[in-house]
Amino acid sequence: MKLGAPTLQVDGSGLNVAIVASSWHTTVMDGLIEGARRGLAEAGVSSVTLVRVPGAFELPVVCSRLALSYDALVALGVVIRGGTPHFEYICQAATMGLVDVSLRTGVPVGFGILTCDDEEQALDRAGLEGSSEDKGHEAATAAVATVSSLRELKA
Repeated sequence: MKLGAPTLQVDGSGLNVAIVASSWHTTVMDGLIEGARRGLAEAGVSSVTLVRVPGAFELPVVCSRLALSYDALVALGVVIRGGTPHFEYICQAATMGLVDVSLRTGVPVGFGILTCDDEEQALDRAGLEGSSEDKGHEAATAAVATVSSLRELKA
């Protein structure tokens, strides 16, 4: 666990959650997806759908459509810096697109897009054996916790 990260105890029983995951960097994505599934299971979420998209850029449009039918979404992806501005464009577009989905629909989107300088950093955050962080788990737990927070506001 990263220094300063919260420990969230969440109850997601009865929630319907979709994991939307990009397809680049298979090993990293497998770890993120497994971490998200584990986080949702620990929270008591039994209804989980996995939807795959080509890359991080496609996450917002699919999340926008799925927000109509799910209580929470978990967006997972990996963008690794290269030698062109492509990294900045994709990271900004995916981030702002997911923020827009969440604000426009009121459906929480757990942010699990790794934006890394190299593959080693991504592997270290993927929740794999030997990784120092489990960003898939964190994103899933954050999405469920946000559903709970929103429900408390309505009370």
